[in-house]
Amino acid sequence: MNSEDRPTISRRSIFGKTLAAAGGASIAGLAGSRAAHHESAKLKGNINHSVVFWCFNVAGEEWDLKTTCEVTKKLGGKSVELVDPKDWGTLKEAGLTCAIAPNGMPGAPFMRGLNNTDFHEAIIKGTKESIDASAEFGCPNVIAFNGYKYKDPEDPNSGEISLEEGAKNCVEGLKKLASHAEAKKVTVCLEQLNTRDDTHPMKGHPGYQGDDMDYVADIVKAVGSPNVKLLFDIYHVSVMNGDVIRRLEQYKDLIGHVHTAGNPGRAELDDKNEIHYPAPMQKLVDMGYKGFVGHEFIPTRNPHEGLAEAIQYCDV
Repeated sequence: MNSEDRPTISRRSIFGKTLAAAGGASIAGLAGSRAAHHESAKLKGNINHSVVFWCFNVAGEEWDLKTTCEVTKKLGGKSVELVDPKDWGTLKEAGLTCAIAPNGMPGAPFMRGLNNTDFHEAIIKGTKESIDASAEFGCPNVIAFNGYKYKDPEDPNSGEISLEEGAKNCVEGLKKLASHAEAKKVTVCLEQLNTRDDTHPMKGHPGYQGDDMDYVADIVKAVGSPNVKLLFDIYHVSVMNGDVIRRLEQYKDLIGHVHTAGNPGRAELDDKNEIHYPAPMQKLVDMGYKGFVGHEFIPTRNPHEGLAEAIQYCDV
């Protein structure tokens, strides 16, 4: 599926405070025969499944938060993530948590990141507020981003922040967050994103500076805090670096959260996807990972069916 086939996604609808839009489809209308089959299978309990709200909120069915929670609960998931703290009451009513919280930045938060000191004040303020809310609610993580390499993230002709300067700025910003995160017992997770896929605004992010796992991991290591870790997105790592299982082993002590999606296309985890997800999932289990695995694919067909299949495929 190419970008012309997808509904238009505004930057304000990607994350942040507009995610809890109304107007979802009913579960009954979404359930297919294969989804019903997958729901009947008992989960093993080795993987803590989470559902990333934004990609189902912008799918063709436009699930609202309540619907997403109901589907997640029915499929055996424990979390709906990247939900604004003001909407966590809906999660609580469904008996779910939020595995990782947004950082409070408006629009597309991965554009304006910690590599650019112009945004440090806003990011640190928003992230600390999210840390506080997470500590009160029981959300274990808050997301963080390197940001785009351009001095003006909207303008590729504005000049570039060097890799060295970007890393230095990220370390500086994360250190300012680390002590607060440690005190609140919440982890800040820095995410690598791919810059290779330019077909869709959420399948890849050309211009993002933290597109190499080793680069992002070196930043986390330089911060030196147990409460600053990696968000290991298997899809993005597969696109940019590959060698997923050995990288999981290499960075096992730095991983705070995990995401999945099918490669190529950030679509379902099905037979069109090149990643054999049971293998990295088993690696997570073998290395003692106890965090959440967030399913973050953009549906190309019945989203309920695709999500049911993804959870079963990853449930090792």
